[in-house]
Amino acid sequence: MGGLSGSPAARVRGVGGVLAALVLLAAPVALAMPRYRLQAIQQFHYDAANPLWQLDRRVMACTFCHVNEGGGAPWNPFGEAIRAGFQADAAAGQKGKFPDVLYAVLKAEGDADGDGYPDVLEVFAHTLPGDADSKPDRSVAVLRAAFAAAGGVAQYAPKAPQSSGSAP
Repeated sequence: MGGLSGSPAARVRGVGGVLAALVLLAAPVALAMPRYRLQAIQQFHYDAANPLWQLDRRVMACTFCHVNEGGGAPWNPFGEAIRAGFQADAAAGQKGKFPDVLYAVLKAEGDADGDGYPDVLEVFAHTLPGDADSKPDRSVAVLRAAFAAAGGVAQYAPKAPQSSGSAP
């Protein structure tokens, strides 16, 4: 007799153990954030104080750019500003990557949600630039001074790619 051996209970425990292991191995993939959100979190330095930021969906909710909590279409006003940035980039014959387009949108100092705070200041204040009801708790002037002291929009510039070669 070939195949599985042992009592039925032992076989069920064995299959259960294999299924549990597969669930544990698949959990990081299931919990993984979309690439754009991972890039934005790092570009905005939202990962700095949280060593487990890649598993913490509260670091940056999907509603940062999307209307729905689960992401996908439709996009909120800030998400639409990013989409327009990609369209403008393509119309100019460029093939900009997400960090470059995101930086260009922030440098433009737009106010996608019309709440009186430029998107870049909302990113700095950790509020939602696509939601007019989400506003910083400081005035624009106070926030702008703190933002300038922290490095201004340059702090959100994409990092230069690391070269793999060594200098001569």
